[in-house]
Amino acid sequence: MKIAVCVKQVPEGTSLKLDPGTKRLDRSGEGALNHFDANAVEEALRLKESAGDAEVVVVSVGPAGAADALRKALAMGADRALLVSDDAVAGSDLVATSRVLAAALEREGADLVLFGQQASDSDGAVLWAAVADRLRRPLVSQAAELSVADGSLRAKRQTEFGYDVIQAALPAIVAVSDAINEPRYPSLKGIMGAKKKPQETLTLGDLGVDVGQVGEAGSKTEVYEFSLPPSRGDSRKIEDDGKAAEQIVEFLAEKRLV
Repeated sequence: MKIAVCVKQVPEGTSLKLDPGTKRLDRSGEGALNHFDANAVEEALRLKESAGDAEVVVVSVGPAGAADALRKALAMGADRALLVSDDAVAGSDLVATSRVLAAALEREGADLVLFGQQASDSDGAVLWAAVADRLRRPLVSQAAELSVADGSLRAKRQTEFGYDVIQAALPAIVAVSDAINEPRYPSLKGIMGAKKKPQETLTLGDLGVDVGQVGEAGSKTEVYEFSLPPSRGDSRKIEDDGKAAEQIVEFLAEKRLV
């Protein structure tokens, strides 16, 4: 069985900035493996361990520097990595990115494709659906439990009303929730071994994807303008020195709210 895990390099930390020139997310700083994708990598490794005979390949689209995020997945235990890196991909939205990912996954021919539930830099949580639509494969999202046997998968899916239990034939695509597992930490042996594992880089030409179908030309969305949120006006900070309640009441009285 071959398991492909789609991962993404995202800006490290929680402070995200937009480039006013390109109107895109500023990715000039340090990058890291999207922490939601670590759950997908972990689940792939657990399925491999239970199956006894499986290959786990991590797949990503991004600049050359995204290889660093892939190496963490390799250090966790993935067998090899595939990075689609091409200058023409820059500026791709969901539609264009899904086209590139789908082409890479079709080339791999994996039995099972795993995604994290979302990316921490965009929080779109729909890329996996777009890829599944392009590949015409069954899709299960928000999987909190997952097992594979006899050419099909069984997933326990989180919903706002409880859980759904879904069974689907392979090949299929599953987006796992962050509640499905606790990702392992790469061991020193794993980190050293990751350097020797196969890491392949492909261009759009290798996948047969036309450059006109990606980047800004192949995207269906466009950012016209962005700005900082408006000021909330004057504010008053109250320190609790034992009289905070009285000061709050006085403030509300001034505003004729009490």
